[in-house]
This record gives sequence, structure tokens and C-alpha cells, in this order.
Amino acid sequence: MEETSREAVATAVQRVAGMLQRSDQLDKVEQYRRREARKKASVEARLKAAIQSQLDGVRTGLTQLHTALLDVKDIQSSLANVSKDWRQSINTIENLKDVKDAVVQHSQLAAAVENLKNIFSVPEIVVETQQLTEQGELLQAHRKLMELECSRDDLMYEQYRMDSKNTSDMNLIFIYFEDVQRLSDELAKQLWMVLQRSMVTVRRDPTMLVSVVRIIEREEKLDRRMVDRKKQTGFIPPGRPKHWKDKMFQVLEGTVSTRIEGTQAVTREADKMWLVRLLEITRKYVLDDLIVVKNLMVQCFPPHYNTFNRFFSLYHNAVSTRVKELALEDLEANEIVSLLTWVLNTYKSVEMMGHPDLCSEFDINQLEPLLPQEVVDDLLSKYVKTFTSNITGWLRKALETDKKDWLKETEPEADQDGFYQTTLPAIVFQMFEQNLQVAAQIDGDFKEQVLKLCLKQMNSFLMRYREEVVAYKEEHLRDRQLPQCYIQYMIAIVNNCQTFKESINSLKRKYSQSVDPFDSNAAIERTLGEVVKEGCQFLLDEVFLDLESHLNELLTRKWLAGSHAVDTICVTVEDYFNDFNKVKKPFNQDMTNEALRRVVVEYLKAVMQKRITFKNADERKEGAERMIKEAEQFKFLFKKLAAGEDTDRLCGSITAIAEVFKLTDPTLLFLEVTTLVSKYPDIREDHIQALLAVRGDASREMRQMIIGTLSENKVSYSGTTQPIFKDITVPTITTTMTSMTSMATAKLLK
Repeated sequence: MEETSREAVATAVQRVAGMLQRSDQLDKVEQYRRREARKKASVEARLKAAIQSQLDGVRTGLTQLHTALLDVKDIQSSLANVSKDWRQSINTIENLKDVKDAVVQHSQLAAAVENLKNIFSVPEIVVETQQLTEQGELLQAHRKLMELECSRDDLMYEQYRMDSKNTSDMNLIFIYFEDVQRLSDELAKQLWMVLQRSMVTVRRDPTMLVSVVRIIEREEKLDRRMVDRKKQTGFIPPGRPKHWKDKMFQVLEGTVSTRIEGTQAVTREADKMWLVRLLEITRKYVLDDLIVVKNLMVQCFPPHYNTFNRFFSLYHNAVSTRVKELALEDLEANEIVSLLTWVLNTYKSVEMMGHPDLCSEFDINQLEPLLPQEVVDDLLSKYVKTFTSNITGWLRKALETDKKDWLKETEPEADQDGFYQTTLPAIVFQMFEQNLQVAAQIDGDFKEQVLKLCLKQMNSFLMRYREEVVAYKEEHLRDRQLPQCYIQYMIAIVNNCQTFKESINSLKRKYSQSVDPFDSNAAIERTLGEVVKEGCQFLLDEVFLDLESHLNELLTRKWLAGSHAVDTICVTVEDYFNDFNKVKKPFNQDMTNEALRRVVVEYLKAVMQKRITFKNADERKEGAERMIKEAEQFKFLFKKLAAGEDTDRLCGSITAIAEVFKLTDPTLLFLEVTTLVSKYPDIREDHIQALLAVRGDASREMRQMIIGTLSENKVSYSGTTQPIFKDITVPTITTTMTSMTSMATAKLLK
């Protein structure tokens, strides 16, 4: 208290010091005093009021406590009296047991009297209910059935309450009402029949379907009520719970499954397109039924049934089950494609589950796949195996057919540009196109896989094609008169390779999105190139077989005396190339260039074989002029045939050699030979020796000098142009003697 007083005094001193800091404030001392007095009076009044309020509260609390104490004493006294009375009435309660039993019995008898009318009318109600059920009055029949069940259940419940262990009385009641269970079962059968025909019923008489749903809903409520009573009393009537709602959904599921399973009208033996028909019927049924569900059936069921989604799932599951069964069958390749196309594409398209009338009610992306991925992979693998086997057989058969055409006595067909061709490329790529179109319907990756498989088979096919072309040529060489149209069909074979190449590129552009080249690309191009090269070679071989005897006349005494060998060669080549115009570009151009090269090389071989040795300058001049003239003939012919830019250089090699022969001054022979070597650096020493030997006037010393000088100043071959003399061999003395002997023998035999 003293400390509080000191703190108050200290605070007051601080406040006074704050008020009187300046001298002019002394005049206001009286004013400050009055203000502080007012504040003090105000504070004291508030303190008094607060203390008074607290005192009033304490007084009230004490009064209430006193009253509560009195009440507790009264309650304690009353409880004591109650306890005393209860102890005194125990014996009285035990004496009232008979009264209690009588009350229970009276209650049971009252219930029995109340249901007596119903009990006696049970047979009549049973008959009436039976008739209503047979007449299809399902709601009224169910109302009568509920009356019967209610009477039975109430009696059994009362019996259970009176004596739950008395089974004989329970059985007596159950036997008396045994027709009730039969009626319930018959009514249920009627309900299930209506549900099984729900798609038809909802169109013709939707009220019937509504009645069925109402009956099932009533039974569901009764089931719940009976289950709740069982939890309280332990009693539940026989046949409860019926679970008719669950049974309804089972019936609907079975109906949908039966609907899907019943779509197969024909088998493979009766119709090759059985699976396509089955899938189309299934699509139509599912789409039509779901539209009916959306527009009609949804209105017959309570909203909380989520009817459309439920039916959507039922149909999806039924279709999935059916498709899985089909996948397990021994399907052919085209059937596998039809099934997978339908499963992967058609099913979720606007033609079926993605129809505009359906997709607004259900998100098809939430559907599980109809077939597991491993089943799809197995089907694709099976298809690939079957397709590989089939396409191998198809290609073999197509090649056999084409081979038969090669032996025909009529020319092959020509395309719109007049080039010979056979039907083989069209047949092969029609097969590829059809299978790729089918694969594209399934999946993009599978399409790429089938394309790779086609190209792989194509490479194997082209290798067999090449072997058959070689065999065709060899068979022709046994008898050049057969087949009659060998040239024309060999041209067609060469052209086919160009068609094959174009068709392969077309397939890759159309069906492949891959930027990486296929492994088989290089092999196919290589094989096609080999077939073309060999085909063109075979055609030129045919030309040079006819020219062989005329080429053998070149640079011989007969030739020098005025042979028409070159004229015949030119006419023959031109005649053949009239047929070779049917060869497609660039192969015809390549053949022309190769023919020119071979003619020139054969001509140069004739020179190098030293078939003739000029005896004097006149023969050398005559032979040289003849060579120059014949070189011009070759140049004119092959320019007419549109040979390449190398024509002048090739024909010029004959002219250059002719200039060596034509030279009259032997002292200038070295310069002429040097000029020849500078133009054709691939010419060898043995070629020079052969030329000098044919010339006939070069001494041994001169030949050695020319060869030695050329060896010392040898011109290196740059390789920028194709060599001419490289593959021309100069026969040795033994080879020459053998050749001369053979020629002499041939003349004698002739």
C-alpha cells in the first residue's frame, strides 16, 4: 500500500512538473487545480460504481447458492423416498407377470383378429394375383402380392416375438403362405421377360417398362426396411432381401450380351465375307440400340440409375467380349485386317460410339480398349506371317505367269509412250498397294512395317527375277530362233526394271513418313541395276552374235579387196536399234553408247590381232583410207542413233591408227605414233608393236627405237575419260597361229 502511495506521489510530481515548466503557467495554477479536482471526482465515482456492482453480483451469487443447496436437499429426500418405495414394490411387480403375459397374448390375438380377414382371403388373393400376373397387369399383381407378403410377415414377426424358438408354428405359417413365394417368383419371371425385350418394349409400350422399374424400386425399399428391422429385432421374412435391382441389371447385361452374340448370321463356309457382315451388323445394332436408350429408355428409369452410361458400358463390355472371342479364332489375313480396322478405327468413329448423338452423353476417351495390346500385337504378328507367306506365293505365281509370256509368239504390250512392257510390275505393285491400303487402315506404324516387309520381299523377288532372266537368255542361246520375240521381251524386262523403280519410289512417298532410308533400298537399287545392266548386255550380245562373222572380216585380205563387212555391220546395228527404241530412257542411251564402244573396240581388236600385214605403201594407203571411211560411217550411224559426246573420240581412235598406216615417210613414224599416244594415253607398248607389225615396213631397229623412246617419255593416263585400249589384248605368236589355223580350217570346211 505504501509503495502504491509512493508511486502515485511520484506520478503526481511528474505531472505537476510537466504543467509548470514555464513562468507564465503559474497564473494557471488555480485552473489546473480545478481540472484535477474534477478528474479525481470522476475517477472516485467510477470506482464506487464498480465496487457497488461487484458487491451486488456477490450478493446475488450467494442467494443462488443458498437456493441450490435447498433444492439438493429436497432431491436427496425425494430419492430416498423413491428408493424406499421401489424396495417395497418388488414383490408387487413379480405378482404382475401373469398380467404382462396376458397383455402380450392380447396384442398377438389382436393382430391375429386384425389379419383374420386377410388370412381367410389368402386363397382368393392368390388366385387373383395369379390372374393379374398372367394378364400382364403387373402393378396390380404386385399390389396384391405385397398384401399377402405383409400378412405373412406380420404373423411370422408376431410369432417370432412371442417365441422365436417355436419353429413348428413358423413352419405352419410358412406352409399356409407357400403360394406367396411362388407368385413372387412368377412375377419376377414376368419382370425379367419385359426387361429382356426392353428394346422392343420401350418403343411399343414404354409404360410397361416404367411399371417394371416401379415394382423393382418398391421391392428395394422393402428390402432396406426388412434389413433395418433385422438389425433391431433379428427377424427377417423368408425370401428377403430379394435384390431385384441387382437381378435387373444382370438381366439387362445378359440381354445386351445375347444381342451382340446373336449378330452372326453366316459362317466362313457359307460366305467369305462373314466377318465383315458380322462387324457391320454389330455396329448397326449397337448404334441403333444406344440411340434408343438415349432418346427413350432413359426416361423410363430414375435419374440416379445413370441409365445411359450404364448401357454404354454394358454394350462396350459385350462387344469387347465378342471381339476377344473372334480374335481367338483361326482368322485369315484379310479377316485379321477387317477385325483390327473395326476395333482400332471404326469402333470409336462417328459411325459408331463416336456418333454425334452419343458423344454428347459419354466421353469415348474413357473407354477401355476393346482388345488388350498384347492381343492386338499377336494378331498383327499373325497377319505379318500370313502376309509374308501369301506374298511370297503371289510373287512366285506372278513370275511364273510372266515367264510364260516370254515364250509367246506375239510381241509384248506397249505403254502409252510405245515402250514394251509386261504386266508383271502392275500385278506386283497392285498386290503391294492393296495390302498397304489395308495396313494404313489399322495403324501408321503397322503401315511402315508392312511397307518394309514389301520392300524386303521385293528385293528377294528381284533376285529371283534376275536368275530367271539369265536362264531365259541361256535357253535362247541354245536355239536362237526361239523364242521368236526374245528381243522384244528382253526389252520389256529392261523396261520393267524402270517401272519397278518408279513404283517403289511412289509407294515410299505415299505410305512412308520416315525420313530414314530403308535397309532394303540400296539392295533393291543394286539388284535392279544389275538386271538392267545384264538385260542391256544380253540385247547387245544378240547384236554382236549376228555381227561376229562380219567383224572377223575386218582388217583381212578380203576386207582390203573390197568387203562390205562395215556396211553390213551398220545396217544390222541400225536395224536392231530400231527395236531398241522401245527401251526406256536412259537405258536406250546407255545401250547406244555401249554399242558404239563395242563396235570400235572390236574394230581395234581386229587391228591388234594382226590379221593383215600391208605389203607396200599402196596397200597401206588403201587400207588407211578405208579405215577413215569406215570410221566416218560409224560416226554418222551412231550420231544418227543419238550416241553420246564420246562418239568423236571413239571413232577418232580408228582414224588416228589409220593415219599411222597412211604415213609414207617412215622417218616421221615416231611423230605420228607419239601423236596417237598423246591422244589415247591408255595405249600400251604391245599395241604399238602390233600397229607397226601391221604397217609392215618398220624395221626391227625402228620399232625398238620408237618403243624405247615412248617408254622414256611415257604419258601418264589421267583417267578423266573412259579408256579404249585398256581391255584390248594383243595375241601372242601361239595365239595368232591357233587363230589362223582355226580360220583356215573354217574356210576348208566351208
